[in-house]
Amino acid sequence: MSYRAPVEEMAFTLRHVAGLDAVLTQGGHEMAPEDVTAILDEAGKLANGVIAPLNRAGDRHGATLQDGAVTTAPGWREAYRAFVDGGWNGLGATPEHGGQGLPHLMAAACTEMWNGANLSFGLCPLLTAGGIEALTAHGSADLKARYLGKLVSGEWTATMNLTEPQAGSDLALLRSRAEPIGDGRYRIVGSKIYITYGEHDLTDNIVHLVLARLKDAPAGTRGISLFLVPKVLPDGTRNDLRCSGLEHKLGIHASPTCSMAFGDAGGAIGWLIGEENRGLACMFTMMNSARLNVGLQGVGVAEAAYQHALAYARDRRQGRAPGAPETSAIVAHADVQRMLLTMKASTAAARGICYLTAQALDAADGPEGRAAFERASLLTPVAKAFATDIANEVTSLGVQVHGGMGFIEETGAAQLMRDARILGIYEGTNGIQAIDLVTRKLPLSGGATARAQIATMRRVAEGLLKDGSPGFGHAAARLRDGVCSLDRATSFLLTTLGSNHPDAALAGAAPYLRLFGLVQGAACLAQAGLASSAVLKAGDTDPACGARIALARFFTENLLPAAGGLEQAVIDGGAFVEDAAAVLAG
Repeated sequence: MSYRAPVEEMAFTLRHVAGLDAVLTQGGHEMAPEDVTAILDEAGKLANGVIAPLNRAGDRHGATLQDGAVTTAPGWREAYRAFVDGGWNGLGATPEHGGQGLPHLMAAACTEMWNGANLSFGLCPLLTAGGIEALTAHGSADLKARYLGKLVSGEWTATMNLTEPQAGSDLALLRSRAEPIGDGRYRIVGSKIYITYGEHDLTDNIVHLVLARLKDAPAGTRGISLFLVPKVLPDGTRNDLRCSGLEHKLGIHASPTCSMAFGDAGGAIGWLIGEENRGLACMFTMMNSARLNVGLQGVGVAEAAYQHALAYARDRRQGRAPGAPETSAIVAHADVQRMLLTMKASTAAARGICYLTAQALDAADGPEGRAAFERASLLTPVAKAFATDIANEVTSLGVQVHGGMGFIEETGAAQLMRDARILGIYEGTNGIQAIDLVTRKLPLSGGATARAQIATMRRVAEGLLKDGSPGFGHAAARLRDGVCSLDRATSFLLTTLGSNHPDAALAGAAPYLRLFGLVQGAACLAQAGLASSAVLKAGDTDPACGARIALARFFTENLLPAAGGLEQAVIDGGAFVEDAAAVLAG
């Protein structure tokens, strides 16, 4: 099983779909297009040559726990050292703390590569990136001085400690306790589960960000505080925390998923991040970054599954395609072509959405300000949920393309499907993303943020109509129809939210998110197709341009028609909540 970072397609999407050139200009970054390609090329070399070769062995070996210490799979420490020595850990961090200060867009492309090459490996720097963001935004000057430099360099790693055995997605049920002991310090007592890289042998110290309650804190989520709890204290002594177990999982075997115990000997020492009882707001700074990165994980794994399935389809000979004189490679069969094109087009659509989200985060630091921030807020749940749903679907299709051999572990197709399954669950399940989109993000600025985004999709459809290239087929009409379905569904939900009927809005949340992702993804592919059409009309003969046009046509003509059915599910399908209790009672 091999992976090759699709550098050319990533660079094209960055520039012509997500608008990287404008980001570089507005942000004052002194980077030419060739600099962008050079960075992506170097990242690709690390992903392809160092990280990807460990993927299968890591899945077989896994991480091991003995006497409270976790040992990662063979080769992990050396690969992590190469990653850190190359400066990749601090790609998007501020130069003030040792980072390179590159745009979110560039960091996003590299995140896709690490996780496409090896999802279990890519999880470690992903959590550290979120920790850096939370500490930068909310940490005291002393905590920043003590920890940020080493986190940015990758000398130390970070974790998120949210979930407890009795409190999964409902953080109001957290029981971990914190008690002030003077000098700005707190004692933390409690247990956490599902802590990614909660213990490992890659670095000497691990910086845990832990949610806990103070003694007299308000009930529910309003009474949660966030604490920085290091594995090793500033004086060099070991803190009162330990890994109490490793989960045995369906996938991502090489990523240690830990149960963590804080306070066996009286309490782990920690420091407050932000204000008391305001920890959830601080954690969500980290969580929102993590959600985009999880979407990028989905893109990376889907890309790997597509590459793997395509290579197999080109090699495997079975049956005879129409007009072929002898047994054909299965890639010549129409249904296999349909599956492979679905994999490729869906992956490219998810990539476009994730890159657009990263672009909005970059733009939020510039003249657009609040409007861009709201656009990023709107797109984040779509990026996370749509891209990870796509990862599950694409990796499943990858197994199908392999046929029986896909169900056999030795081909590697099954591992990709197993690894991808977690993506729709952690960092907020995809159902929670749909609720967030409909109840919190859709009403932003009275619905104007969503309307503005829909207007950009409509302009792409108009661009297709104006271009008139026959290679687009019915793409213009199909995209126009999809945008209209999204517009009507959006109006319905905004009206429903304003009429005090939350059940109807919540019932349609998941199909609405899928509808939004389909239409936005189609617009991204169409935008790439329009840019490619302009290149061809200018006299270039790059075959990749023709392929992008064909991919946009495939997506709009074969996948986007589902938009009409999703619209109906949003508007008319919510009656199931009236019958659910009776139907499920038996």
